[in-house]
Amino acid sequence: MRLAGMDVHKKVLMVVAADSSAPDVILQRCKFGTGHSELQRLLAWVQEQGVAELVMESTAQYWRPVWAVLESHVVLQLAHAQSNRAPKGRKSDWADAKRLVRRLAAGELFLSYVPEPEQRDWRMITRARQALIRDQVHLHNQIEALLEQASLKLSSVMSDLMSVSGQRILNALAEGQTDPQALAALADPRLRCGSEVLMDALRGRFTAVHQLLLRQLLLRWSTIRQHIGDLNREAAQRMQSYTGVIERLIEVPGIGPEAAQEILAELGPLAAAFASSSNLASWIGVCPGMQESAGQNHSGRCAKGNRYIRRVLCQVAQAAVRTKGCHLQVVFRKLVVRLGYNKAVWAMAHKITVILWNILHRGARYIERREAINPKAVQLAIQRHLKALRRLGYDLSPQPATA
Repeated sequence: MRLAGMDVHKKVLMVVAADSSAPDVILQRCKFGTGHSELQRLLAWVQEQGVAELVMESTAQYWRPVWAVLESHVVLQLAHAQSNRAPKGRKSDWADAKRLVRRLAAGELFLSYVPEPEQRDWRMITRARQALIRDQVHLHNQIEALLEQASLKLSSVMSDLMSVSGQRILNALAEGQTDPQALAALADPRLRCGSEVLMDALRGRFTAVHQLLLRQLLLRWSTIRQHIGDLNREAAQRMQSYTGVIERLIEVPGIGPEAAQEILAELGPLAAAFASSSNLASWIGVCPGMQESAGQNHSGRCAKGNRYIRRVLCQVAQAAVRTKGCHLQVVFRKLVVRLGYNKAVWAMAHKITVILWNILHRGARYIERREAINPKAVQLAIQRHLKALRRLGYDLSPQPATA
C-alpha cells in the first residue's frame, strides 16, 4: 500500500510517497503550489502514484484547502505538528514529509479528528455565533463604561442595561434627549427601583461626544444582534433532521438549545468517532492527564483538548449544579467540600461528558436518579427549552412512538 506525507505551508506543498512496508525508502517526491490549478495537479499526481493514505501536518488553516480537494479521493490523516517535531538543527521540508510517512506507518503520530463536511459547516456556524456573542458582551461593557464616564448610573438601578426599558432610554440618549424626567418616563412602570431613583441615576454630564459614541455603539449592537439571529435560523435549518437528538440533549440539567446545538456540532449526531465515553473525555480534556517517569506520575493536569466543547461543558456544569433537586447537584455538593469549587465543577463536566456520550452514541435519554423536589418545575423548564427551540425555527410536531 502506498503512503504519502505532505509538509504544508502557505504557498508551497512538499509531498513524498513511499511503500507502507518500507516507509524509509522514498519512491517519489514532488513540490506543488497552493492555488486551485496546483491543487488539481496534486490530485492527479496522488492518483497516478496510487496513494491509498496521505498524512499532513495541521499547519494553521493552510491544510483546509488541500483537505477539501483530496478528501473524496484518498484516505486523509491530519497530524499534530508537535508529534512530527524534528531534532534541533536537522529540520528541512523534505525531511518533515518523510518523517510523517515513517511515523504514520509506526503509529507514532497524534492524529486529529476531522468531521464530515456537514458537521464542519455546523461548527463554522456555532463558532461564529459564539464569537459574535463575545463581541456583544464586549459592547455591553463599553456602553456601561461610557455611561459611567458621563456620570449616568443606569446600570446601578437596572439589572439588565440592554433590557427593553434600558434600550428605550439609551436610544433616547443617543438622539439627544437628556431630561431625566423624560428619560425615566420611557422605562417600564414595574421597574423595582422606582421613578425617583431612576431619575436620580439619569442626572449626569452627557455631552455631544458621549452622544456620538453611544449612537455608534448602539448601531454595532443592533447589527451584531441581527447577525446572531441569522446564524440561529441557519443552524436550526441545517440541524432540523436531528431535532430528536437536540430534544434529548436539553433534558439534561444545564443544557439549553444553543448549548445543545454546539454539542451536536462539535461531537456529531452519533459521536461515532469515539468508541467509549473514556475516549471522548480524553479527547475533550476533562479527565486526569498522565506525566509518568520512572514509574511515577508527576502530574495529573488535564491535557489540552477541544477548547470549544470544554467551554460549553464548563458552562453546562455550572448551570447544572445550580438546578434544584437534580442528581448532579447532589454529587457536586459532596465533591465541593473535598475538592473546592473549581475542581468540583470540572468533575461534573466529566460526568456530563459520560451522559452526553450515552445520549448520542447509544440513543439513551436522561432520567433523574432521585425524585425531583418539584416535578412541575422540571416540566416547566423542559417546556421553556422547547419554546426556545421553536423560536429558533425547529419543527417539534409530535412524532409516532417507536419501539
